[in-house]
Amino acid sequence: MFDRLREDIRTALETDPAATSTREALLYPGLHAVWAHVFLAHPLWNRDWRFTARLVSQVVRFLTGVEIHPGATLGRRVFIDHGMGVVIGETAEIGDDVNMYHGVTLGGKSSERIKRHPTVEDGVTLGANATLVGAITVGEGAKVGAVAVVVKDVPAGATVVGNPAKEVARDESVRVGQASQS
Repeated sequence: MFDRLREDIRTALETDPAATSTREALLYPGLHAVWAHVFLAHPLWNRDWRFTARLVSQVVRFLTGVEIHPGATLGRRVFIDHGMGVVIGETAEIGDDVNMYHGVTLGGKSSERIKRHPTVEDGVTLGANATLVGAITVGEGAKVGAVAVVVKDVPAGATVVGNPAKEVARDESVRVGQASQS
């Protein structure tokens, strides 16, 4: 647990130039939301304490402005910068080293009990107010621009912008399994 806390604080300090000290990083609501999810809500959900897990997630939402469904899966070093308005749906899967900004939505597109939220692979950056909808995959090292609306898969290393999101660039050096090494 303490390794995870240190890792997340280090990520905040490395990712956000405005974070100048550990004490300052400890004030980040995005960190609080991730920690409450990883250490409380998600384990409760996995133990079938569904109501308690939802209660925890709603209290965290009230306190931080970040709503993470307790069923969502988060990797390591997920950093939510200026987290207000972030919504992460139940079947969303987020890899390691993902950076997202305020207003990001990982939303569902079906009312059926199936995989209906996005999968965000390792090393992805999600710009402010980006909306990702449906059981799509955002490949390793991809970048989603601010206010982009993503309804189709995004290849590894691609940069997408607009509504609907369109690819504008691709980092060919990003290969599956290598995004966090570049």
